Amino acid sequence: MNVAKTPRLNFRLMDENDAELLLALDSDPQVMQYLTRGKISTMETIKTEFMPRLNRYRNVAKGWGLWQVNITASEAFIGWILIRPMGFFEQPDFSDIEIGWRFKRASWGNGYAIEAAHAVLREIIKNPEVKTISASALAANIGSIKVMEKLGLKFVKAYQHRDQYGELPAVLYSCLCDQLVQR
Repeated sequence: MNVAKTPRLNFRLMDENDAELLLALDSDPQVMQYLTRGKISTMETIKTEFMPRLNRYRNVAKGWGLWQVNITASEAFIGWILIRPMGFFEQPDFSDIEIGWRFKRASWGNGYAIEAAHAVLREIIKNPEVKTISASALAANIGSIKVMEKLGLKFVKAYQHRDQYGELPAVLYSCLCDQLVQR
């Protein structure tokens, strides 16, 4: 699967050769604020935890994985868009695709996350098996929630997110693909 360039951005499915880019992104405590409570990643964590996890759901043919996002004019890496089945590590739902994003702080506020997510979603929803697009975020992550809403996703529920750092309020947003097509 290929994602078409936009006027400002281009895309490539990331792989194990992109560890340095992932480390650069995850080295900013503000970028990691709503993911690890601000704890930055190390190269060891990227190589021994992040990459093996990515490789478990990465599927080139279906477009699952992390889509590297670059500014076309400079080829500068600014972040990624995540695509994988909802519940992939517990009980995957192949008809419900999770979308997520992580961008360098310097790129925040320019509409890149929305532009990139739209570009990737245009391709993902071409798969007739995909019926729903979903995203989740910590309830305090207003920036990500605004992206979800601008993508056309609707609030589904509030819940408690649990991870190795504890438990925090989170939200789930979702939308049927045929409703996204109309946008």
